[in-house]
Amino acid sequence: MNMNERTQGFGASASQSVEVIDLMYYWHVLRRHLTKIIALSAVATVIAALVVMSITPIYKATTTLLIEAEEAKILSIEEVYGLNGQSSEYYQTQFEILKSRELAKRVVLELNLVETPEFNPFHPANKKSFSIKDYLFGEEEREPPTEAKVLTATVNNFWHAVSVIPLGKTQLVKISVQNRNPKLAQVAADAMANAYIQSQMEARVGMTQQAAVWLSERLGGLKERLEGSEHKLQEYREANGLIDVAGVDTLVSKQLDEITKRLVDASSKRLEAETIYQQVNSLTDRSYDSLSSLPVILSNPLVVTLRANETQAELKVSELSKRYGTKHPKMIAAQSDLDAVRDSMATQMKRIATGIEKEYMSAKVKEAALERALADKIKEVRNLNRTEFTLNEYTREVTANRTMYETFFNRIRETTETGDLQTANARISDPAVVPEVPIKPNKKLMVILTFVVSLMFGVGLALLLDALDATLKNAEDVERKLGMPLLGMLPMIEDSVLKKLGFEDGRLVRAFSDDALHGFSESVRTLRTSLTLAGLEHSAKVVLLTSSVPGEGKTTTSANLAEAYGQMEKTLLIDADMRRPTLAKKLGLPHNSKGLSNAVAYPDALDECIHHLEDLSIDVIPSGPIPPNPLELLSSRNFEQLLNTLRGRYDRIIIDTAPMRLVSDALYLSTLVDGVVYVVKADATKDKWVKGSLSKLDDSNARIFGVLLNQLDVNKEARYSGYGYYAGYYDAYGYTADDKPS
Repeated sequence: MNMNERTQGFGASASQSVEVIDLMYYWHVLRRHLTKIIALSAVATVIAALVVMSITPIYKATTTLLIEAEEAKILSIEEVYGLNGQSSEYYQTQFEILKSRELAKRVVLELNLVETPEFNPFHPANKKSFSIKDYLFGEEEREPPTEAKVLTATVNNFWHAVSVIPLGKTQLVKISVQNRNPKLAQVAADAMANAYIQSQMEARVGMTQQAAVWLSERLGGLKERLEGSEHKLQEYREANGLIDVAGVDTLVSKQLDEITKRLVDASSKRLEAETIYQQVNSLTDRSYDSLSSLPVILSNPLVVTLRANETQAELKVSELSKRYGTKHPKMIAAQSDLDAVRDSMATQMKRIATGIEKEYMSAKVKEAALERALADKIKEVRNLNRTEFTLNEYTREVTANRTMYETFFNRIRETTETGDLQTANARISDPAVVPEVPIKPNKKLMVILTFVVSLMFGVGLALLLDALDATLKNAEDVERKLGMPLLGMLPMIEDSVLKKLGFEDGRLVRAFSDDALHGFSESVRTLRTSLTLAGLEHSAKVVLLTSSVPGEGKTTTSANLAEAYGQMEKTLLIDADMRRPTLAKKLGLPHNSKGLSNAVAYPDALDECIHHLEDLSIDVIPSGPIPPNPLELLSSRNFEQLLNTLRGRYDRIIIDTAPMRLVSDALYLSTLVDGVVYVVKADATKDKWVKGSLSKLDDSNARIFGVLLNQLDVNKEARYSGYGYYAGYYDAYGYTADDKPS
């Protein structure tokens, strides 16, 4: 697997970690900075407690004021200025009056709060020994303020100390005043309520007096207007001869109704007579047979009687005709009677027909006469209505003027007689009491909040420091940031421990064989095991150790790893750091000992350059004399042949080389060895340096076994990240907890 594949795999795992938050990781971060977080919270809490104890307590007194929906009325003068106590705007207006600066000014003047240092910033008690303004502006700024300026500043401060809170769905308002003096707070709260009540009463008295003046001015004009309208009404009555227009109007109305009724009857009769007349007039002649066909004629009582006589005469003729002949005297007499009856009936029918015509004409004439009478009467009514309308206008004007005059007269009498009798629309329902407990500062709450906020700030700061921390601190960081396998971890051994164990400077390269540091030895064995497992499939005979920068412990690691392999197989340790070699000095080799530079320059002298260390059971090739250009020496053909020769002699070759961030020696040597172990100093080396170096090795197709985390503070990681096993090596030394490095 090359570096790109490993990076891609790491990218996939990183994307998954974004989706699932690793709470345990953040818990370890917090545990790592727990001491700092607690210290920060403790310091902030102590400071807050000291500040809170120095703050002057503030007391709050509250007066409850009841604002009446409708003030208790003695007289109806309020109609003059139209106050409506039922509207929400009315209450809102009263609340704003309570919050006004003018009302606060009343209380300031009443209680003489100018003499109170808390409200008057210019009070002598508030003078400071030194003022920046005095220094900057000189005498002009130090001039004493005017009384108006002092009063304005005092009113502003007191106004800010007052709060007005209406209670929802009630007519109650709470007026509160805050002050350092609880007694003054109680007096000021009651004074605010009383000042409001007094201002309302004064406003009503003033409005009443103003209304009285206005009413007096208007009353004279109203009286003149009333007298003028009454004169006009009287003149109009006299000009038109009106005494009782109501009686005349009633008489004319009755006459009009009577004529209308008679006209309706006449029209009905005329229509009925016209119908009968048209029937009679429709006959071609007025013979007996034609007239007898009309029902109106046949229904006449006289005609009915004659027809009965005719019937009897016909019956008599019929009976006699059966006994006698037509020329019999009785028959002749009977026929004569019948003819006489018929002649009489014909004559009567003609008279009735003539009477119908006359009756129609009479009805027509009567209807026309009534229509003329009705028209004349309507004209008379119209004239009367005009007169009455004008009269009503004059009457209404007189009535309106009289009503207005009487209203103003009554109002001015009420105002004059009761000008000083007014009632307030508010009263104190619950007077203020002297507060015993301050409302602020809430010392306990402030201290608790400071502790909580500082604790949260400490947690945030710890997470921020962790986010800004670009070093590799533990195994999780290696896997999370580099995506590389971790071969092992070597603990950091404090100088105090080394001194107690009797280690001299440089002897840590021999720590593997020292029984006192068995914990360190176990860590080296773990590294050896990891490399052995890495070389099961592919040979890992020649191993190169490098790092990013100097001081990460790769030389010490190389020596101890070679010693660990020396217990199992024939091992060679080569110091290929030919720029700042330290291996020979740390292993105690003689100064100017022959080494790698000699062996590369003179291959025949190889055996003279190999030094055997009996106590470590390994062979060592130090760097030898430092060449002018180490990279040319290492990249020479002789070095490659030398390395191949050594492969045949040794089972394991450990090469210590220069850091990669400074030079490219290790980058070239990585192409000649079987694998590379990258040494990283815990909590010191920046991850971007390691990533850059690993990327270069990958580009050179070097085989990277993994990362070794060196100089790990196991005590710290044991507390924060669960590395308690590694911390156990301290206990094996036989020292107490007090002896362990902090």
